[in-house]
Amino acid sequence: MTHELDGADLGSRTVGYTERDAILYALAVGAAASDLDLVFEQRLRVLPTFALTLAQWAPDVLAARGAWDVATALHGAQHLQVLAALPRDGEVRMSARVAAVWDKGTAAVFDVVVESEYFCATWSIFAPGRGGFGGERGPGAPAAPQGAPDRSTSLATADNQAALYRLTGDRHLIHIDPGAAAAIGAPRPILHGLCTLAAATLQVARATGAHPADLVELAGRFAAPVLPGQRLDLQLWSGADLRFAALHEGTPVLTAGHARFGG
Repeated sequence: MTHELDGADLGSRTVGYTERDAILYALAVGAAASDLDLVFEQRLRVLPTFALTLAQWAPDVLAARGAWDVATALHGAQHLQVLAALPRDGEVRMSARVAAVWDKGTAAVFDVVVESEYFCATWSIFAPGRGGFGGERGPGAPAAPQGAPDRSTSLATADNQAALYRLTGDRHLIHIDPGAAAAIGAPRPILHGLCTLAAATLQVARATGAHPADLVELAGRFAAPVLPGQRLDLQLWSGADLRFAALHEGTPVLTAGHARFGG
């Protein structure tokens, strides 16, 4: 049995942006002032993960249709396939749909796909209380990399990073309002999962000698919240596709990470 929203068309949208938006995004995910090709308009290369801010409207549309309770739903995983480099500024035409709805018993997982000429992005949203409709369970979590990581590095987050990142488009209250954060059991506002993923990707590129703007494919699962200011341990496994995970004091916060760079 399929869910009534499986295959639903979420419409199309054209979103415009400027060089300033792309630079603000780069700074919000951890680019340094010395990364001139990420933060200086005369040399600017737009980070591919910036696309995820342009496409944020799609899961919001599905939420507005009542697919899940916004107070309890969680962003479970993210995938991004890069098809072409984003221009420094301009407009991106996107279309979105519900690619699948998986029945996890006590919850459902909604896969929301956004497509454009520049990228294809998939949000996986975990929705408690929306399962039990008799559908397929869907794929499980990817297998963890085998053996010890080939290298480890650290990923420092900034105290003001959530406040800065929310200016790129995701203004959910749990990232800025202590009261909203407390309502979900967090001691203070939490960092956006997509900010953690993009920041980790930036550090993976630095650690491996790749250029972050040469990203071709990216995926990751959000295992636990990150608080702004925390320092994460980033573990990397080499291969055709780089595998990575991020931990805070031994607790995984980002798992099943993989990145592939071209260039």
